Amino acid sequence: MKTPAPEIRHDVLWGQLHALTVIAQLGSFTKAAQRLGLSKAAVSQRIAELERAMGQTLVARTTRSVRLSEAGQRLVEETEASFAHITRSLGAARDAVGQARGLIRVTAPVALGRQHVAPLLNSFFTRYPEIRVELDLSDRLVPLTQEGFDLAIRHTSAPPDTHVAFKLCSSRALLVASPAYLHANPAPQHPEDLGQHACLAYLRPGPAVWLFEQRSANGQRQRIPVLGPLRASNSEILRDAALAGLGLTLLPDFTASQALQGGELVEVLSDWRPVGFFGDAVYAIHPWSSTTPRPVKLLIAHLQQGMKKGF
Repeated sequence: MKTPAPEIRHDVLWGQLHALTVIAQLGSFTKAAQRLGLSKAAVSQRIAELERAMGQTLVARTTRSVRLSEAGQRLVEETEASFAHITRSLGAARDAVGQARGLIRVTAPVALGRQHVAPLLNSFFTRYPEIRVELDLSDRLVPLTQEGFDLAIRHTSAPPDTHVAFKLCSSRALLVASPAYLHANPAPQHPEDLGQHACLAYLRPGPAVWLFEQRSANGQRQRIPVLGPLRASNSEILRDAALAGLGLTLLPDFTASQALQGGELVEVLSDWRPVGFFGDAVYAIHPWSSTTPRPVKLLIAHLQQGMKKGF
């Protein structure tokens, strides 16, 4: 005789279903437990209880990955939007009363985050003491919803049209070198001269190639392969190498600005504009929704105010 499925307790069911949707987003029991503020064992127990109540396997576990079964995926698809709606409604109700509070998970590029985002948080916390921020610095373009981020700071020329983007400021790339390097090596007068110089390039797949566009009316372009003693995937490392006189380098203005103002670096080939290497603006981006949580709105407005003059 078939054992009947246990009676579904709706007061427990919501927590179990929510745990399943978080696992679907993050693909990991460990990450889901961190998001939910529970132990991994507690999350596993919730899923096991839900599977018993449903009478079928919802999560397929292996030693390397976690994926939802067809039934689990279907259940998530049917309930995920409802949980998102409940979360937004609760947030809106809470925001309507008293001081803004809550947690904002933010991802930002390493150099931009260290130099310009993190310093602005000090005054933000003074103004909004009930809001907490988790700032994850990574040059990897993480999927926001999948990894649980509320906001991303991106240095780009084309923010994704699947997200809501707020421009924080314009940005530009600069070719720079130290006065000491330029004293020992005559400054290039044309992009073709870079073949005779040590060039410190950003580390990307394939050979290092820099593209320049003349700022004059004809907009002539020059594509130049470059070589040098160092390639790195971080603009602060390249800036410091240029400060040490190792060569010329392309930097975003937010990394070069302080050294340029202090005369420690000098702009080179100012009649030519570096093209297609770094973004031409900084944006705050969040996943599309019909409403934006008040803490996220406040942080975006604070960053816009702090960065409005650019770099």
